[in-house]
Amino acid sequence: MSSPTAPPGDGRPAIQRNSLREQIAAALREEMMAGRLAAGRNFTVKEIAELYGVSATPAREALVDLAAQGLLRAEHHRGFTVPEFDWSDFVEIFEARTMLMDSAFRQLGARASGYDWRRLPSLRRRAEAAQRASRSGQLDVLVGCDLRFWHEAGALLENTRVSGYLGWLRVQSWMFAAPYLRAAGELEGVCWDRHPDLVDRIEARDVSGAHQMVNEYNLFTVELLARLSGRPLESVAVLPLLRRPVAECPAPAPAAAGGELGLGLVPLPRAVPPGRFGRPLQSGAGAGTEEPVAQ
Repeated sequence: MSSPTAPPGDGRPAIQRNSLREQIAAALREEMMAGRLAAGRNFTVKEIAELYGVSATPAREALVDLAAQGLLRAEHHRGFTVPEFDWSDFVEIFEARTMLMDSAFRQLGARASGYDWRRLPSLRRRAEAAQRASRSGQLDVLVGCDLRFWHEAGALLENTRVSGYLGWLRVQSWMFAAPYLRAAGELEGVCWDRHPDLVDRIEARDVSGAHQMVNEYNLFTVELLARLSGRPLESVAVLPLLRRPVAECPAPAPAAAGGELGLGLVPLPRAVPPGRFGRPLQSGAGAGTEEPVAQ
């Protein structure tokens, strides 16, 4: 949407009457991921409630949820504002995502898989939808297809907390990327489109092959965004991890009793989303404080 006051009937999916809080949050999240709600855009609970034709309560709950996840900023007496992610934010997000995925794949390779293989047809459908959107340059469609594909693929990691955290990081990556992709103009064939190939590796139980392909995807992503944003690729510290073959990486040592699983290199995020992660944890001054927001 171009603004939260856009009239109904503009092609936006109708909000169903169940789980309004989650559906409104999901709709706004995709708007921000696609860059249709740009950084700096401010709106109130009343505007969002009127836009989706709901009462103020689910609209407020959805906005508060997104703010707790760091995807919106609550402004005292001004409502909510879409935050701006700069290159340094993206590098922090990208490095956290890369190191967490690398460690999760290594742990996956060290144990028998309990993945529910009945999910494969659904995963392949999502992969094909993401590939079509990417090859046609449909950014508005791609952001949703891509997020849903990676959410489904995340089940392979057998850890809902890791999968949920990766999804949160991916949303922020898209919020940074979307303005640059829109400014690039024609996007046909620009974005990564090998989602079905990754499904082939998963279906073949090829953990190292899937790991290598995810590394190639991450490398493709950071190289593309460095080029579009005109920022130095050398500032990304995890490039060697992505560029070397997975076979050259040492296997993880068994964890000691009560020890860590090797995730200590993942940077502490500025905010951790609620839900499975419990109450939002924020670093820095003002953590844990709440301010009233405009209605």
